[in-house]
Amino acid sequence: MTGISGQDGSYLAELLLAKGYEVVGLVRESDGLGLVEHLSDQLQVLGGDLLDPASLRAAVELSRPTEIYHLAAPSFVPASWEHPDESLAAIAAATATLLTVVRDLAPAARVYVAGSGAMYGEAAESPQNERTVSRPSTPYAIAKLATHQLVGAMREHYGLHASSGITFNHESERRPANFVTRKITRAAAAVSLGVADEVVLGDLSAVRDWTFAGDIVRAAWLMLQQAEADDYVLASGVPHTVAEFAGVAFAHVGLEADRYVRVDPTLVRAPEQTPSVGDPTRARQRLGWWPEVDFEALVARMVEADLAALREAGGAA
Repeated sequence: MTGISGQDGSYLAELLLAKGYEVVGLVRESDGLGLVEHLSDQLQVLGGDLLDPASLRAAVELSRPTEIYHLAAPSFVPASWEHPDESLAAIAAATATLLTVVRDLAPAARVYVAGSGAMYGEAAESPQNERTVSRPSTPYAIAKLATHQLVGAMREHYGLHASSGITFNHESERRPANFVTRKITRAAAAVSLGVADEVVLGDLSAVRDWTFAGDIVRAAWLMLQQAEADDYVLASGVPHTVAEFAGVAFAHVGLEADRYVRVDPTLVRAPEQTPSVGDPTRARQRLGWWPEVDFEALVARMVEADLAALREAGGAA
């Protein structure tokens, strides 16, 4: 597994261990175990880097995997504008290298590659499904579309059991603090404890399709249990605005979001023409998958985790 130290990797590692798998994770020495530190005695860890083809080849040679979950990639979309070359290398080129190694050394292995609903961009329809034509508008989205298309091409040309999970926004209490969802839940917790007065946000009308990360990785596992590989949109299918997210977060601690949310006009981007919402019909029909944690429960668990963290840090008033 790549990306084992991140949000999705940690939930997937826990899922696979619970199912009796031997889990091997590829980790950069500079990153450490991150969110799977608590599993260190249950995992095998190999050093490597997505930008180092030799390390990917060595990892596959050593582990001889039957299932490969490729989760690692830069995930903070705005950063891709600063270094588009690095985003393309870390996302598209690294996936090409990994799939080539699988073709050469482990052609029977089943491969899941984490894609992104961001690849649809300003598509002509919403919700988006597996047949929707993509119009990516950021370097990150362009790289994810290239990755998605490469998975399909390698599957068709070489017969690899390779599948692309087109994941829409998925969150948890393990989401890094620079994402707007954690910014909101952290603020709701802090305001309720008397250690913050407000939260500053951008466009409150922006629409997203939020799902619990633990549900997403369960779908990834289900994809590799299928006799035939295919691509699947992984999403809830239910749109919510940033304002709704903030409303639920603050309501969980008995507060009205309107009193504590301040919009900074400099953070407001141009309106999105197409709401980013996924259509999970194929996943529901073929995988029997549906999110078990709904929107309200997802926001609540994030706020509760931030409350606990602030209290532990001495943040209560």
